[in-house]
Amino acid sequence: MTETDPFQLFTAWLDEAVRSEPNDPTAMTLATVGADGGPSARMVLLKHHDARGFLFYTNRDSRKGTDLAATGRAALLFHWKSLRRQVRVEGKVEAATDAEADAYFASRPRLSRLGAWASDQSRALPDRAILERRLAEAEARYPSDSIPRPPYWSGFRVVPARFEFWQEAPFRLHDRTLFTRKGTGWSVGKLYP
Repeated sequence: MTETDPFQLFTAWLDEAVRSEPNDPTAMTLATVGADGGPSARMVLLKHHDARGFLFYTNRDSRKGTDLAATGRAALLFHWKSLRRQVRVEGKVEAATDAEADAYFASRPRLSRLGAWASDQSRALPDRAILERRLAEAEARYPSDSIPRPPYWSGFRVVPARFEFWQEAPFRLHDRTLFTRKGTGWSVGKLYP
């Protein structure tokens, strides 16, 4: 691991979190801004990361999906309380490929795939019975395990322009390391706590 590659450092920190965090070490806060300029944040799960960025999946017609389409930018926050660490990521957003989305969708549990067909994610639900009826309809439409990916369901990749690695220290003298993209490499510096 080098101190000049934020992806390697993130992978090392995530590996430690997988070993120590009691629940969902891949959970991350996704922050977006809508077309109206209003911010919104929610928890999502990281499904893949590499040198291209951080990949998660959702309904493109959900609030987060429409926010991402409107601005093309997002911020992520990983917080691993047991390690007293966090990582902030900011950057542009690009769509996952159809092949990536199809492969991940096929790996999901059957009811999760059916739920993607049944749910109008982020829209008002007047009565839970409506969702349950739509789920039953999806089960009838797709009785086998072969369930296609809905056209509105896909992935987004956050392509980092900035990383901040934060490590708690005594007396609030925390260690903060900032990586800023510079061409094909990274500028590295420290921030006051």
